[in-house]
Amino acid sequence: MKYAKWISALMILFVPIIAAAQMKPGERVVTQVPFKFMVGTVEMPAGEYTVQLADQKSALLTVGNLEAKHWVYAKAIPDQGSKAQNAALVFHRYGDRYFLAELKVEDSRTSYAFQPTKLEKELRAQNASATDILLASK
Repeated sequence: MKYAKWISALMILFVPIIAAAQMKPGERVVTQVPFKFMVGTVEMPAGEYTVQLADQKSALLTVGNLEAKHWVYAKAIPDQGSKAQNAALVFHRYGDRYFLAELKVEDSRTSYAFQPTKLEKELRAQNASATDILLASK
């Protein structure tokens, strides 16, 4: 029974890595994020992050910091727009709060927009002005 706990823990740890291995190289962004930010309801610490498509059918993305061993899944909405020159992450900033808003994929017309969270909607309702922060891929 004690081995079942270890197997479960290892599966949780390796699922994002397995999903990452199935991705096309161009469908991921790796960048240094110098501030803590929100992905959905999860606060992520500053550090180097990899954001990549985990499931092409449902636009499920993994957002992770390998060094901090901090990974989350986030649902995004694919959007066909103009072709992105560079891969980048776009954040909305309200005061000292940052929210991951969009993933732009290099040489692709598809970008992935993250739904605003309840907290972000509340900040908008309070007329807090949002500033877009763009962090290009390494």
